[in-house]
Amino acid sequence: MHAKTSQEAQEAHIAQLQAQIDTLQKTLGPHENAERIVSNHIKLLHRYNEAKDATQILIGRLATLKETTVRQIHIDLDLMDDEDK
Repeated sequence: MHAKTSQEAQEAHIAQLQAQIDTLQKTLGPHENAERIVSNHIKLLHRYNEAKDATQILIGRLATLKETTVRQIHIDLDLMDDEDK
């Protein structure tokens, strides 16, 4: 069985979380909206992923035209990540 959390413990935990929120809001700035920042970041990630996908399609077509592999095109264009080398 799970022990129930006491009302005092819950209130202490809520106070601790609120203190963390307050600290983060101070770091972020009083006039900044965390939800808006996260939403904008997600939009930017979508744009990045769309550009990356389009690039990979073009690299695939280039590999087909050159009759080589996508990996070889990545090597030729120095597009390899450190972990891929």
